[in-house]
Amino acid sequence: MARSATTTRADILDSAVRLFAAHGFRGTSLQDIATDAGCSKASLLYHFTNKDAILTELLAPVGPEFAELEGRLAGLDGEEAARAAVAGLVDLSLRFRLQVKILLQDVDALLNRPELPDVDGLTERLTVALSGRSATPQARVWAWMAMLGIILTSAGELTLPEETLRAELTRGALRTLGLQTD
Repeated sequence: MARSATTTRADILDSAVRLFAAHGFRGTSLQDIATDAGCSKASLLYHFTNKDAILTELLAPVGPEFAELEGRLAGLDGEEAARAAVAGLVDLSLRFRLQVKILLQDVDALLNRPELPDVDGLTERLTVALSGRSATPQARVWAWMAMLGIILTSAGELTLPEETLRAELTRGALRTLGLQTD
């Protein structure tokens, strides 16, 4: 994709997130990103010291957004917690679709990055909220199914309008949790 001589950080990030999502972090080179952004590799390196720096900037907003969701869920219990967790997780999974896809493709190499929240701890806290804070095996299994369904589907290749995908992800997760929909 040819661009003007004034390639910006945003251009490079746009190219990188698309290429990482399509080919994986490990499967994308700096030259691939530079070519797609319409700049030289030297120009790319002027903006970012390496490929990790690009990924760090792409993932940086994810941690604070999940922390904010956790804050909203902290005082909630029961069905109120489950519904808020579904709404929040659907929202974040759709907003960060490409980042989720990147993480899923190269999960072993990317899971413990410092710009991401503690993934194991976050997963546990989200499943607790999705289960309505119930410790029953049924509630815990259904919570895991709902969480993984939202994450995997949002990162998938469905070509649906976002509002349709949002509605169906929410409806499907609530059904999985045994909660009434509409």
